[in-house]
Amino acid sequence: MFRKMRRFKQQISNEECIEVLKNEKRGVLSLIGDDGYPYGIPLNHYYDEKENALYFHGAKEGHKVDAIKNCNKVSYCVYEKGIQKENHWSLNVRSVIVFGRISFVEDLEECKKIGRNIWWKFNQDEKELEEEIKHSLTRVLCLKISIEHMTGKMVNES
Repeated sequence: MFRKMRRFKQQISNEECIEVLKNEKRGVLSLIGDDGYPYGIPLNHYYDEKENALYFHGAKEGHKVDAIKNCNKVSYCVYEKGIQKENHWSLNVRSVIVFGRISFVEDLEECKKIGRNIWWKFNQDEKELEEEIKHSLTRVLCLKISIEHMTGKMVNES
């Protein structure tokens, strides 16, 4: 169902893909938007290795929510900042593309867990976290991508 990577020599292992998803904070969620136009939106994420799923939070309404209601098939792209070899202008960058189905997370306790896990990627202040949960949890929509296929590659820009 999913294509094999054309430039297979650049393919990275599943373990490296997971490392990128765990360590990087942001990616771009791609959906089918209005009138069939692609719609990509940058999001913060949390990867749960046990569930093999990505989790997000955001507003309860808008273009993203409407697109998900129309089609739950999505892709999500994450890439590292890259490393530059000494005396070279080009970067070596690992990227991962995930394909799967996105769903709304309805359970409030699950949303709290998702919010906490995303929070810890950015901030270590427990008191501030509890305040944020208290004031924002009921206004936030949580999303889950159940991963069906994942590939990653190492690209040298030169």
